[in-house]
Amino acid sequence: MKLLLKITAIFEGLVGIGLLVAPGLALSIFLNAPLETAAGLFVARLCGAAIVTLAICCWKASSFELRQAGISVVTAMLFYNFAAAAVFVYGAVRLGLQSPLIWPAIVAHVVLGAWCALLVWVSLRKG
Repeated sequence: MKLLLKITAIFEGLVGIGLLVAPGLALSIFLNAPLETAAGLFVARLCGAAIVTLAICCWKASSFELRQAGISVVTAMLFYNFAAAAVFVYGAVRLGLQSPLIWPAIVAHVVLGAWCALLVWVSLRKG
């Protein structure tokens, strides 16, 4: 569980900081699409703040001694990873966003979500 949380914290932290500091550049690199409106920049920065918050939660939870607290964060990340993968698939398939990074991001979120699901399942079985 600690490894999953640290990996998540690092990658999500980098993405979140990128969205906070330079949302236009981050989205242009990641989605190969321009971000041109003030509202779009605002929402991208707000999403960046939320993603950094997730990264902080994951980093802090990786050092929890209480297994229940750590698994609570992993459960939240389970939802986040599958939701993020679904949103990226929607963007790629329905909105036509083309980027060399979008499908690897989808795969990464599905793999991380499956890892989270496995940890939650094992935790539930142990009682």
